[in-house]
Amino acid sequence: MTRPPGKLLPLVAALLCGAVLAQAAKPADHSVTSAAPAVQAPAHGPLTVVVKHKQSQPKPPKKPQQQQRTGTTNVVDDWNLAAHGKVLYLTFDDGPQIEWTPKVLQVLAKHKAKATFFVLGREVAAHPDLVARERAAGHRIGNHTWDHPNLTLLPPAKMRQEIATGVKSKCFRPPFRDTNAQVEAVAASYHQRQVLWDVDTEDWSKPGTAKILRAIMTGARPGAIILMHDGGGNRSETVAALDQALTQLTRQGYTYRSLPC
Repeated sequence: MTRPPGKLLPLVAALLCGAVLAQAAKPADHSVTSAAPAVQAPAHGPLTVVVKHKQSQPKPPKKPQQQQRTGTTNVVDDWNLAAHGKVLYLTFDDGPQIEWTPKVLQVLAKHKAKATFFVLGREVAAHPDLVARERAAGHRIGNHTWDHPNLTLLPPAKMRQEIATGVKSKCFRPPFRDTNAQVEAVAASYHQRQVLWDVDTEDWSKPGTAKILRAIMTGARPGAIILMHDGGGNRSETVAALDQALTQLTRQGYTYRSLPC
């Protein structure tokens, strides 16, 4: 039997509405979570994958490195010697010498003292192992010319040669304290600072252990440069006076650094 058209349309509409409501009532399916990148499928052309990149965080700037010290004995290129408290600067000229240099090194090691050795080029050529020992122990090396002449009495070319053929160093000490503006300028042309001294122990004259000791103790003050010798003759008095002086000065609170050579 055929229903009248007027009653059929409301029935169809009711069925369609019920289907829509049933579909909307279904809970969403969250059982699968995809971590894949978003995919766009254009109408034409290849598949395009859109990947979101994590933005990197800028790294903090590196802190500038502080200037390093060599061991615990030297303030690098700091010539304000009196600014470091009770510090003495022990220096030894005319070496290295095969008998006395090792004995000086033993005394320095005993008292944990660092020193500066102003060496002769000819002696370095004869005893390179001794200079290596000085460096290995943390001491510094200065240039004392090749052959220990009076520089101001030499022709300019010969004077320059004496300085140039000495050991390479940042420091230069003229033999006999014999210097002038020209000598100092030539040393500076080789990037060597002229270094003299504050206290002359006169140990080169072999005045006796007591006089050398007295000179060291009398002249000791913060920042003082003390002149002694490990070459040029018998230095048994120097070695004995050095040991006694360092024993007494250490008790007074002194420490001993090498020069920034």
